[in-house]
Amino acid sequence: MRIAVVTGGGSGLGRAIALRLADADYHVVVAGRTEDTLRETAREIEGTAIVTDVSSYESVTALFEAVEDRWGRLDLLVNNAGTFGRGRPVADVDPADWQAVVDTNLTGSFYCAQAAFRLMSTQDPRGGRIINNGSISAHSPRPNAVAYTATKHAITGLTKQLSLEGRAHDIACGQIDIGNAASAMTARMGTGTLQADGSVRPEPTMDASHVADMVLHMAELPLTANVQFLTVMATNMPFIGRG
Repeated sequence: MRIAVVTGGGSGLGRAIALRLADADYHVVVAGRTEDTLRETAREIEGTAIVTDVSSYESVTALFEAVEDRWGRLDLLVNNAGTFGRGRPVADVDPADWQAVVDTNLTGSFYCAQAAFRLMSTQDPRGGRIINNGSISAHSPRPNAVAYTATKHAITGLTKQLSLEGRAHDIACGQIDIGNAASAMTARMGTGTLQADGSVRPEPTMDASHVADMVLHMAELPLTANVQFLTVMATNMPFIGRG
């Protein structure tokens, strides 16, 4: 049995990824803060729900200890949990809002990756895979999104560092950069999104299942091969030549 942990797994992209992995015979542990949605997803996929706040070191530690105690190993971590935060111009960003985005998107991803790394490097057989959700914003910013943009750029550095240090432990780490997958976070894009030129225009989205398919493709590779960076996006979204 292959064991996967998907953070933010109760809804949106996390739920789509969990469903796809379960279809491929992974036992999926969905982790997140909302118990009702986690349990609903876990029931559908015959997986396991563990309420987790990724911004809390203690909560993340408890999650991975539970995985180790029950299954003794971890084959895949999908670092998906994230938040956009409240959109504000740089000069108007509240320090608490900045910190909340950093705590979830960056620190949370590090906590989970660190715990997974410790388990994967000592289990028998050793090794595993970590897939980080980077976002198009790991490449190009949106207006009024300084915290989200900064954390997603930082995820790229985290991915590279994990890839480098993982070599000695048979741990592969890759990043999927997602653009406008349909979810609660992107629901407003159909009615209008602020653009770099100051205009407000609707943006196309794509079905979240396409993201899940790409995650599965990355996950199914042998540990001797790795998709280091992969971009999947709605074809006509403003990214190439954004603005």
